[in-house]
Amino acid sequence: MKRILITGEGSYIGTSVEKWLHRYPGRYEIDTIDMRSDSWREKDFSRYDVVFHVAGIAHVSTDPKYKDLYYRVNRDLAIETARKARSEGVRQFIFMSSVIVYGDSGRGKVIYRDTEPRPANFYGDSKLQAEEGIRALDSESFKVVILRPPMIYGKGAKGNYPRLAKAAKKLPFFPDMHNKRSMLHIDNLCEFIRLMIDNEERGTFFPQNAEYVSTSELVRLIARAHGRNIRLTRIFNPALKVMARFTGLINKVFGDMAYDMAMSEYKENYRVRSLEESIEVTEGIESTEGVE
Repeated sequence: MKRILITGEGSYIGTSVEKWLHRYPGRYEIDTIDMRSDSWREKDFSRYDVVFHVAGIAHVSTDPKYKDLYYRVNRDLAIETARKARSEGVRQFIFMSSVIVYGDSGRGKVIYRDTEPRPANFYGDSKLQAEEGIRALDSESFKVVILRPPMIYGKGAKGNYPRLAKAAKKLPFFPDMHNKRSMLHIDNLCEFIRLMIDNEERGTFFPQNAEYVSTSELVRLIARAHGRNIRLTRIFNPALKVMARFTGLINKVFGDMAYDMAMSEYKENYRVRSLEESIEVTEGIESTEGVE
């Protein structure tokens, strides 16, 4: 039996992973811990095989007043947790980083294994610096796993997906823009993490869905899951391209941000949900009970 400690009690990813692992009775013993106070420092890590660190600030802010907080939480807290885990005999440390270490989305942006990270803000930089500090602790007795997932979505998740879903359920039409995005459904992420634990992996990994998607196609699929036939139109494209020069919002929604698919292959299948199925599950159209 693997004994796992999840940092960041109540987090969306941490809670999802815990529920996923409970599908395998007798194979995993899971505890969670709140990192908001200093009490976690008194916790005995020595009884755990794995620490899965998801505690951190997840939303992106460019407000300078939050800069120090981001580094304290996303970098310093993560490295301190990893050091404690290593000193107390934990054998594997899994750190949730993000595709954000490669900067913002952009026209034709495809990331390859040799692409150098170039954070565009202190959120991305704090994650990258955390990676570097944690990776330095890696050894044969302390295996470090760094995960750099793209946008994670699923029922109850926050971020850009719920905003697009709201548009898909209300708007009669939506811009038809051909961009390419990597995404990762929460069930696929949970299964990938389970395999990281079972196989006692180490290294940097880039899990993503088996399919790329454009923002327009994503909105169309969400609308279809609700029985709506949203019309995709290119009438707004010229105006959106002009607006993209002056606001980062257009680029954030319609820019490209994709991992080369070869980076995300793994020796075992972790993609338990196809893109279309994952949209239906996220929108509450299909039960999740059948996934093994």
